Amino acid sequence: MAPDSWASVKQDWKGVGRYGTVGLELVLSVLLGLFGGQFLDRRFHTAPWLMLLGLGYGVAAGVRGLYRAAQRATREAEELDRREREQRKKFRDHDG
Repeated sequence: MAPDSWASVKQDWKGVGRYGTVGLELVLSVLLGLFGGQFLDRRFHTAPWLMLLGLGYGVAAGVRGLYRAAQRATREAEELDRREREQRKKFRDHDG
């Protein structure tokens, strides 16, 4: 495998690792909020209010994680587009 293609494969796996955990982060945030709220409800006899509050915070944290991942993906895509435009410009300038 050529060094350039190996670097590309390595970069692809980094992307899978980075964005493959977004769903896991969402689920864990919601579950942590839900179960944490249930625990506090049992402890303080406030059912279902703290569970609902914890669930809300968990959903908010999960959505925040999704939003941040979408922003990061957009920045990376824009950077890739910029690099490709520069390469095309260099090729056209060199060719012409």
